[in-house]
Amino acid sequence: MKLKIKKKDKVIVISGKEKGKTGEVLELIAGDAWTQPRVLIAKINLVTKHKKPTQTDPGGLSKIEASIPLCNVMLVDPKSGKPTRSRVKIAANGDKTRVAVKSGETIA
Repeated sequence: MKLKIKKKDKVIVISGKEKGKTGEVLELIAGDAWTQPRVLIAKINLVTKHKKPTQTDPGGLSKIEASIPLCNVMLVDPKSGKPTRSRVKIAANGDKTRVAVKSGETIA
């Protein structure tokens, strides 16, 4: 499956309990025939993980990011900061760049 979002893209959550929050993509998890693709975003959808103590680690509670379905996030428009779709623009020499549909700005 071709994904329009890449690592280090700035995205905004458009639905769910974290709606309206923005962050940077840490990891993309590809889906298959039975699961949908998911995305990990920095400091978004934090869950509490119980860790058992070991000789080197004291254990206890820790907060980690949980994945969000890819359909619940959109790219952030670099000009306005609002959610936007992306389009691929092909230059005359054959170079491909991603462009925000709303503003026409290039997405890094």
